[in-house]
Amino acid sequence: MHSIDFLQAEIERELSELNLGTEPANLYEPMEYILRLGGKRMRPLFVLLGAELFGAPYTKALKAALGIELFHNFTLLHDDIMDKAPVRRGKPTVHEKWNQDIAILSGDALFVKAGELMMQVDDEVIKPVMQLFYKTATEVCEGQQYDMDFGRLNEISREDYLSMITLKTAVLPACCLATGAIIAQASPADCQRIYEFGKNIGIAFQIQDDLLDAYGDNQKFGKRPCGDIIEGKKTFLFSETCQLLQGKEHLDFLSLYNNQEMHAHEKTIQVLAIFDRLGISSLTYQAIQHYFHQGIEHLSHIKTAPQQVMELRMFCEKLLLREN
Repeated sequence: MHSIDFLQAEIERELSELNLGTEPANLYEPMEYILRLGGKRMRPLFVLLGAELFGAPYTKALKAALGIELFHNFTLLHDDIMDKAPVRRGKPTVHEKWNQDIAILSGDALFVKAGELMMQVDDEVIKPVMQLFYKTATEVCEGQQYDMDFGRLNEISREDYLSMITLKTAVLPACCLATGAIIAQASPADCQRIYEFGKNIGIAFQIQDDLLDAYGDNQKFGKRPCGDIIEGKKTFLFSETCQLLQGKEHLDFLSLYNNQEMHAHEKTIQVLAIFDRLGISSLTYQAIQHYFHQGIEHLSHIKTAPQQVMELRMFCEKLLLREN
């Protein structure tokens, strides 16, 4: 199994050599722009790790990995429009740098290019790979719709929140790892195990992002400090707080959190004070650990290549210890 650094370098090299197109410039330049913004490339890396875990050379999964990365950036591009986000990874979002119409169309083209790349796998696995890809793409859209629907509600339950992030966020890393496993022609049981590992890790990652939005170093995180609180976005911290408060305190918190007229700094101070009083940061960290260990339980039943299994676990554990 190749090192994480080597595989990440291969992903970056392949992305830099992708010829997405040139004309019309207002279609292709935004696509190149969002890909150049970088990121951890965690999802394409998971595709390659999933393949190598079950004995396939990473090169057999490389095109599918690039396809997943293009799909992920398509979702980011459209999410930024829906969220009216001005910044992505410390740089202007595509709809801010160009305009909303260009961003929508460039996102659509990224999705098409993603599908073209996904299809460049061996003929014997193309059907299950594409079935999983399109199933996951549909689920991601469902999750995004739930997220938008929840934005119009005063309150959501923890269960509703977890269901939403499973679809919007967690099924994609699950798809990545399982795609690599399918390409390596792993057994159906092992494909399902690695899928469940990825899903639980994905839930943990999203809850961690919620925590970092409120308590992380936002200069490193590349997002507006406490942006979720300011926007009244429904997060794990919000749903956990709702569950703990009762009566007037509960109603007052909902009024505060959903207030869009209040000065951002004052709102942030008051919401964080409530989080601190209730120990929400600690409870959120416990949830992250719960889903991480639930994922590890699925991973532990994969008996092939124990050294590679351990490396995958350690890599995910390191990601969950990050501070930004």
